[in-house]
Amino acid sequence: MEKPREGEYNPYFDRYISLVPEGDFLGLLKDNTDRTIRFFENIPPEKHDYRYANNKWSIKESLMHVTDTERVMSYRAFVAIRADNATVLCDMDENHYAANADVANRSLASLIAEFAAVRSATTALYSYITDAQSMFRARGTAYPFTARALGYIMIGHIEHHFNVINQRYL
Repeated sequence: MEKPREGEYNPYFDRYISLVPEGDFLGLLKDNTDRTIRFFENIPPEKHDYRYANNKWSIKESLMHVTDTERVMSYRAFVAIRADNATVLCDMDENHYAANADVANRSLASLIAEFAAVRSATTALYSYITDAQSMFRARGTAYPFTARALGYIMIGHIEHHFNVINQRYL
């Protein structure tokens, strides 16, 4: 599956898509999955609840955000893959979701396991996608989305959070 082209997504998401290298999409997805799991498994326990500033997410909250975003993006991709042009894909308020996800009493290991389960479902969704399915433009509130754009956004979104965590938390 090729990288998406202009017009297949909101230009805001260029910041994520640009972080994804060229290559076989499923291979990139698998590498990103493995890297994500290793990355979070290697964060020292004393950093799990660390916030680099007031009103910023902890590392556990950041991983929950990545997982929540994957759920939303995967649903959007499902809508596009099934050529649904009636469903309008609404925006996601990540701060609202984060405020309502209680991770304080969860272990980082449980959050990693949840991410792995969600990513497994995403991988299954993309494993047999056709070129035509990857390019169908589903209806967003302001911009259309294709399944291939959403797939690359999911990978790049995690890469973005690796960068933030490495620069500001570790």
